[in-house]
Amino acid sequence: MAVPDTFDAIVLAGGTARRLDGVSKPDVELGGRRLLDHALAATEGAGRVAVVAPDTVAVPDGVLRTLEDPPHGGPVAGIAAGLAALDGHPAGGVAAAPLLLVLSCDVPFAAGAVPRLLAAATTSGHDGACLRDSSGYLQWLVGVYRTAALRARLDALGTQLRGSSVRALTSHLTLATVRAQGREAADVDTWPDLDALT
Repeated sequence: MAVPDTFDAIVLAGGTARRLDGVSKPDVELGGRRLLDHALAATEGAGRVAVVAPDTVAVPDGVLRTLEDPPHGGPVAGIAAGLAALDGHPAGGVAAAPLLLVLSCDVPFAAGAVPRLLAAATTSGHDGACLRDSSGYLQWLVGVYRTAALRARLDALGTQLRGSSVRALTSHLTLATVRAQGREAADVDTWPDLDALT
């Protein structure tokens, strides 16, 4: 499956992880790799990658780091911060790629779905595509969005970014859905979740 080379990526890794006893979720290890590293592997092929995480979380060279201000503003504020970081570091004079991959760091097996998400976002004519798990639940934080459409929704939310739900962000977008295969949609919110994936 052909994957377009015109996408950037944002990895959200700045949550409070209350159900993981407040540990640094991106640094939790699964199979000898941090959850963040699993997520970064899923961004392979992206022109630029921004990780939304505090300074205590190590990120590889070449990956941008940012954090919403003030911290813990929720995923929508994190997406806005990530997009602003990408805008501040243009590649080849281009402010943003046409497509934006948005990943939560706690979905360690999402990489397999990314090519299908990119293909669906490219060919569907919609505003993007997100992963749908076996129960029909839409995982908006495993998705590929048309950057312009996502930016317009962020602008529409304006001062309400902090604390906004991802549903509010995506409610006016037309999205294709991609069925998850295997463990692609499995996320790590609790220690039992992690144990189930080891």
